[in-house]
Amino acid sequence: MQAHPNTVDPSEIAKFEAMAAEWWDPHGKFKPLHMLNPCRLDYITQQIAAEFDRDLKDAKPFQGLRLLDIGCGGGLLSEPMARLGAEVVGADAAEGNLPVARIHAEQSGLQIDYRHTTAEDMAAAGEQFDVVLNMEVVEHVADPLSYLTATRQLLKPGGLEICSTINRNPKSYAMAIFGAEVVMRWLPRGTHEWNKFITPDELFDLLRQAGLEPVDRKGFVFNPILWSWSISDRDLSVNYVTASVKPG
Repeated sequence: MQAHPNTVDPSEIAKFEAMAAEWWDPHGKFKPLHMLNPCRLDYITQQIAAEFDRDLKDAKPFQGLRLLDIGCGGGLLSEPMARLGAEVVGADAAEGNLPVARIHAEQSGLQIDYRHTTAEDMAAAGEQFDVVLNMEVVEHVADPLSYLTATRQLLKPGGLEICSTINRNPKSYAMAIFGAEVVMRWLPRGTHEWNKFITPDELFDLLRQAGLEPVDRKGFVFNPILWSWSISDRDLSVNYVTASVKPG
């Protein structure tokens, strides 16, 4: 399918296609995501369980839920969601990511529907999901409001969207760009653009404009001494995540 010209930024897509083969290397260019992933999964699973009254102690707690992982990359979130029983569609505008995701899912014995497409194209086709995971994508699109409007259209009434991104302030520049790209060299220089970062209040406003009802937000906080991530109710100064529902 053709990428939607209003929100897909070709330069952003090229960055991630160049790194595609390294998605599943915990020590490679996606090391920050591998480190963050347990924290992300904890938040995602808790929110889905609460919204759909599921017991996470069950073997397949998300059985019967259709879930979209938009900007799925190599499948770091798609695979755990499939293991929990969800019917998972992983979509990415960077075509180079998808062979990596498909091969890894096959090797893991998982059935995941990976597609080279965009939120706008899927919405235009009338696709509907119970849950949309929209993680670390909104800071890479050309038109955040149009993009979030498309993700809302993809939700069934009463559906849940989890959206994470990076705050915009001096601290986020120091940590997410200077620290991660220059000092630690976890990511290639230019992976992130500080002026595309979005504050929590701005994101809540964008979500409301898109027709969603924000219900929660938390911070993902990195501790450089313990070398680990945790979820915070108060510290949203760098990485943060939101939960929103589509009115029924």
